[in-house]
Amino acid sequence: MDRKRANPFKGLVDTMSEMERMRRLGTTGYHADYEEGERTEAHAWVPAADIFAKGEDLVVWMELPGQTRESIDITFSGGVLTISGERANAPEGEDVTFWTRERYDGPFRRSITLPEGIDESRISASSEDGLLAITVLGACAVSTSQPRRISIGGGLR
Repeated sequence: MDRKRANPFKGLVDTMSEMERMRRLGTTGYHADYEEGERTEAHAWVPAADIFAKGEDLVVWMELPGQTRESIDITFSGGVLTISGERANAPEGEDVTFWTRERYDGPFRRSITLPEGIDESRISASSEDGLLAITVLGACAVSTSQPRRISIGGGLR
């Protein structure tokens, strides 16, 4: 692993984990069997993803079991790559009683901010056996500019 390469996604996983923990506490309070509490739209399914560099390319692998290519929407706008869709897998009917429900269904959406200067023609996607693979050619070779400090002047307009 090249330790000199900056990770443009540093902190993303930690932030997502912390947001999930806070959502759970806010929705059900802290107790050992939090799943027995009320379920809301905040329990939407969030597919697992791996984001990694392969040479100069950025690769996103996302687990989307049961999803067809046609049911997945991938867009790129304003430097943000968005993967979305909806999974419906719950059996319906009056005679259905869930004893355990661990497979979420409903809409999902994952947005990933890409480095500046990415051309959408360099983004490709494929899927096989429930794994979506998105490759952004050359994304890890793009030099990311450092934030520029803006001075604050006096007077309001």
